[in-house]
Amino acid sequence: MSEVNASDRTAANVLAGLGRSTPVSKAEESEQNRFLTLLTTQLRNQDPMNPLENAELTSQLAQMSTVEGIERLNKMFQSLVDSQAASDSLNAANLIGHGVLVEGRSLGLTEAGAIGGFELDGPADKVVLTVRDANGVPVTTLEFEDVEGGSHNYVWDGAAADGSPAAQGMYTVTLEAVANGEKVTGRTLEFGPVTGIIRGPQRTDVQVGALGVFKTSDIKQIL
Repeated sequence: MSEVNASDRTAANVLAGLGRSTPVSKAEESEQNRFLTLLTTQLRNQDPMNPLENAELTSQLAQMSTVEGIERLNKMFQSLVDSQAASDSLNAANLIGHGVLVEGRSLGLTEAGAIGGFELDGPADKVVLTVRDANGVPVTTLEFEDVEGGSHNYVWDGAAADGSPAAQGMYTVTLEAVANGEKVTGRTLEFGPVTGIIRGPQRTDVQVGALGVFKTSDIKQIL
């Protein structure tokens, strides 16, 4: 929650800064001078029998004001985007060293057990996770009842279906979920540590160990 508040404060500071008067840049001043020079020349050389009407003069002045306003608005928007990108990078940096859940089927079993997760598009009466070895042979099943929609995590102690300890290593997980006899759409999640931050021109991504690079929006849970 602190990350969200920090982002809000940054955005608020930027918006407050944008509300202050912005000095006119040399480029903007040059554009205005060129426009005024053209307008002055037009007034000097106008036909005395057919002078420039007030409505036409007002229209040209309004065009100058509109162009100038759009240019400033574009700069304000870009400033806000740049500030938000910097804020996202700082917030993402706080994830380094934390474990996260992202979409995937893998489940790594260590001496201490295995951490996994799943996500449901709606509530389910029953969820069954089938853990399979590298050959696709079922090793055990994990069952959950009355599960709300959203993301959830779980811990597998490494016990096989017959109670014997399963070998440490990588397994895969499949999911089945039902509600009132109907299938509930869901997906399995895999666990990994955040080991790095990658800031690109459009967004900030995170390196999740050996799992690969993910968008921050791909992170379902932070553990």
